[in-house]
Amino acid sequence: MLRCLNPLQIAPGSEGANESKERSLLHTETLRSNLLLLLTSIIWGLAFVAQRVGMAHVGPFTFNGIRFALGAASLIPLALIMSRMQPAAIHSRSSAGRKELMAAGVLTGIALFCGASLQQVGLVYTTAGKAGFITGLYVVIVPLIGIFSHVKTKSWTWVGAVLAALGLYLLCVTEDFSIAWGDFLVLVGAFFWAGHVLMIARFSPRMDPVLLSIFQFFTCSLLSLLTAMGFETIRLDGILQAGIPILYGGLCSVGIAYTLQVVAQKNAHPAHAAIILSLESAFAALGGWLMLDETLSLRGLTGCGLMLSAMMISQLGPLLSSKSGLAGKANL
Repeated sequence: MLRCLNPLQIAPGSEGANESKERSLLHTETLRSNLLLLLTSIIWGLAFVAQRVGMAHVGPFTFNGIRFALGAASLIPLALIMSRMQPAAIHSRSSAGRKELMAAGVLTGIALFCGASLQQVGLVYTTAGKAGFITGLYVVIVPLIGIFSHVKTKSWTWVGAVLAALGLYLLCVTEDFSIAWGDFLVLVGAFFWAGHVLMIARFSPRMDPVLLSIFQFFTCSLLSLLTAMGFETIRLDGILQAGIPILYGGLCSVGIAYTLQVVAQKNAHPAHAAIILSLESAFAALGGWLMLDETLSLRGLTGCGLMLSAMMISQLGPLLSSKSGLAGKANL
């Protein structure tokens, strides 16, 4: 923003120079934010590969339990830094505020546990690429849930839903109209991811989003470890062998990527952010192809393309609608 100066102190042509410098600075910040968002989507996409590799040594619940514990711990320094830069609101510091934060963390953590568990178990039976695209359907499911809340459904919602359904059919449904067990689990998990998004949208405006994330990650970790103790054999040598995938899933996918997203979206255009973060699914498929020799048929690739289009339409639709509404009068 240009500083307000006395016109007598401005040399001829300096105002235009300042405006040019301001535009250049804004362009640089936008480019930096877009690059950070791209890096975020790459990290999240490749996390599907890490999740598959890690389960060669540990069970899915053990993997998630340790992964989310590391993720929660990695966000604590960010929470401390943000609390110093932007002190929490009085509501968040009060006893009632802390209780509400903890309750919200538990509720969102349960939804996260359900979505992450179904995704992780599903990855035992399906590929990283397919899991990435199926999971990404939560961005299409979220606006569809509005139907049950008596929210008027926009045309872009139905376009996205139709494209997603066609893409899912081409990617997952076989000629005898059956769907693989792993794909089905990940698809059910997508509905829990959608519920998780709606819960976060409800709670985050009233409390510190980083602290909320820490509580929900610890809740998910605790539930995962308790389930692992009941159904899996937890062995130290297996955890050590899966060390790199677990560290990537916990520190990179949760800690680093979350921090990058928080920093980037301060200056990123919402439409740019929506498109770039949608590429997470594409990077999951690319990572599976490069690192795990996973392949997709032409039918599958077509399905992925339709699903990616559906994700972008579902995210960009509200932004375009709000833009057109603003024009008439004057929301990863």
